[in-house]
Amino acid sequence: MGKKLRQQRRGKGSNVYTKLPNTFDVTVKFAHDIDAKKTGEVIALFNSTGHTVPIMEVQYEDFSRGMLVAPEGIAIGDKISIGYKDGFSLGSVMKLSDIPEGIPIYNIESKPGDGGKMVRVAGAAAYIKAHIGDTATVTMPSKSSVVLSNECRAQLGVIAAGGVLDQPLVKAGKSHYIYHAINRTWPRNRGVKMSPVDHPFGGKQHHKGKSSMTSRNAPPGRKVGHIAARRVGRKKKG
Repeated sequence: MGKKLRQQRRGKGSNVYTKLPNTFDVTVKFAHDIDAKKTGEVIALFNSTGHTVPIMEVQYEDFSRGMLVAPEGIAIGDKISIGYKDGFSLGSVMKLSDIPEGIPIYNIESKPGDGGKMVRVAGAAAYIKAHIGDTATVTMPSKSSVVLSNECRAQLGVIAAGGVLDQPLVKAGKSHYIYHAINRTWPRNRGVKMSPVDHPFGGKQHHKGKSSMTSRNAPPGRKVGHIAARRVGRKKKG
């Protein structure tokens, strides 16, 4: 008879698909005010469920506290700054216009004031390639280039925990517990490997057998593939 699809089981809200208590409660962002200037001290370093990197807790001069992604080499008691043009210290937050080319940066804003969106994984770092007018060309860890506003901010340094994936997992059970800690189910089977009663793409043909475009209003049992896609397939050249 088969079993319910993953999205149907997730919608039921059983313990398998609910987050663990006291997890994912850490907000890692800097202030939305792009012109804010303040200094602070690192008072704690800790691991957070859902993050591959250590998180540092910073107490600012106005006695407020915030959470930031920790760079490699930071220590409790180190000073950081936010918004200062000469704040060249590990973990400090500066505008791209004030950061010279070649200095490693991370936790970069995609738009001024969003608090940091890009380059937040363990061991990653980006570099400013050039400043052109009011924009900065940033080389990402994937070697691709992104053009951002000079008003966007970033932290200085390389993200800590770069060797988090160096140790082999050895057995599947360890992967299960790692994914469970970050509220993700594992393993995840492909739909084409399932039976027709378990997935719309299932069957012995080992390919979808139908279009993967799916309506936004499709029922949960059919809402798989490219949901409400504008287009699929290869683009014509020329």
